[in-house]
Order: sequence, then C-alpha cells, then structure tokens
Amino acid sequence: MAEVDNAKLSDSPQKVAWWHLHRRMYDWVIHFADTRHGATALFCLSFAESSFFPIPPDVLLAPLTLGAPKKWLRFALACSLASVLGGILGYMIGVFLWDQIGVWVFEHLGRIGFTEDNFAWFQAKYNKYDFGIVFTCGFTPLPYKVCTITAGVAKISFLGFIVASTVSRSARFFIVAGLFRWKGETIRPFVEKYFNWLSLLFVLLLVGGFAVLKMLH
Repeated sequence: MAEVDNAKLSDSPQKVAWWHLHRRMYDWVIHFADTRHGATALFCLSFAESSFFPIPPDVLLAPLTLGAPKKWLRFALACSLASVLGGILGYMIGVFLWDQIGVWVFEHLGRIGFTEDNFAWFQAKYNKYDFGIVFTCGFTPLPYKVCTITAGVAKISFLGFIVASTVSRSARFFIVAGLFRWKGETIRPFVEKYFNWLSLLFVLLLVGGFAVLKMLH
C-alpha cells in the first residue's frame, strides 16, 4: 500500500519554481543550435522576444555563429529583421490591444518585465527622451519587449520607432555575431560576462557625446 501511495505521489504534478521553467526554456532554445532548424528558430525567437518571449535571441545567435562562422552576416541580418518585425507587433499591441489586455499582462507576465512600475517608467521617459529610449532598449539589456508595447501605448511616431529599432537591434546583433565570428569560442566567456555592461557604457558615451554637441551649439 505504501509503495502504491508513493507511486501516486511521484506521478502527481509538482509546482515548479518559475526560474526552473525559465532555465528549461533557455535549454530548449539552445538545443536548436544543434539542429537543421537553427536559422529558422533564430528568426522565430528574435521575432517573439520583441513582444512577449523571455529569452533573448543572443543565446542562440552565438552558438549558431560558432558552428557556421561564414554565415554570421546571414544570422545577424535574420535576427535583426525578425526583431524589428516583432517590435512592430509589440507596438501594434500597445496601440490597439493594451486597454483590453493590460490588467491580465500585469497579473501574469510581471516576472518577465511586464510590471506596472516598468510601464510607468517607460511612459515617463518617452515624454522626455522619445526615440532615445527605443534605441537604448534595443541595444542594451533593458527589456525591449516592454519598450515596444509602451511605445505603442504612448503613440510615439511609428516611423521614428522603426528607425530607432532598426539601428539599435542591428547594431547589437551584428556586434554579437561579429565578435563570435572574429574570435570564436575564445570570446564567449568575455561576451557572456561583460557584453551587457559594455552595451550600457556605449549608450552612455553616445548620450554624453550628443549632450556635449548640444552644449557646444
């Protein structure tokens, strides 16, 4: 009887911590690097990450480039194009659907960045910095998916949104793919450890440069 009870207990569903689910999702994404569907998966992942998916496409872009370094331009271009298209979807969600789904998103997707505090922060910054926020989110570790939807909610210029997204996302993905094409496996520890900090530093220098030019004029 005890053995039966134990078997039932082992078969009963267990509540899995949210970070375990995130890790399983990460592993699932990575496994595409070893399949013939890697490029397609990269495109789909990059598209989805721009509006709702929690795993950034860099984690698949890197191993794909390591496995086929001569295709690094193709991978970076596909990643960039898909990300901008996904960003447009996020923008449209903000414009047309947010009033209907906003409460549900805050309740169920807060762990991947969709919190009321994040939305309030982004909307306040749009009033002051406009497209600079889109560029910063597209290039740095800031949640781009939250940026795309809040841009739609704030109804910033659609053309400006596309330009800022295209420049920032392309810069990020071409740099990542280019580094792995250039240095291969030896660059992986450095990129994984410092890339986010370096991208933030780059944006700060860029903003500082524009500020200096504005002061000079």
